[in-house]
Amino acid sequence: QVQLVESGGGLVQAGGSLRLSCAASGRTFSSLSMGWFRQAPGKEREFVAAISWRSAGTTYYADSVKGRFTISRDNAKNTVYLQMNSLKPEDTAVYYCAAAWSPGVVPTNYNYWGQGTQVTVSS
Repeated sequence: QVQLVESGGGLVQAGGSLRLSCAASGRTFSSLSMGWFRQAPGKEREFVAAISWRSAGTTYYADSVKGRFTISRDNAKNTVYLQMNSLKPEDTAVYYCAAAWSPGVVPTNYNYWGQGTQVTVSS
């Protein structure tokens, strides 16, 4: 079993930055691909970014965040990060960390989920 706990959300002005962290329990973290998703009110959960199991693993990004967000992981700390720069009001959502046995861009690919952290970007 893997438990995921997100942190780092908050309120930021447009153009600002935030770094989300996701701490994982369990000894299988280094074998898992990790992803970030987000869900705005009234909208479906959407893919943001993913990284394969290696510390310098292959990364994947949604077109809407490419060039602004960076996903990374530290397997020694069982933690995955999402650095978010040049934030826009449309980035406002609850951000979820998720873990899967192989990387993917759809929520159904992921086996484990965190509780989410709110990110609000004011204009």
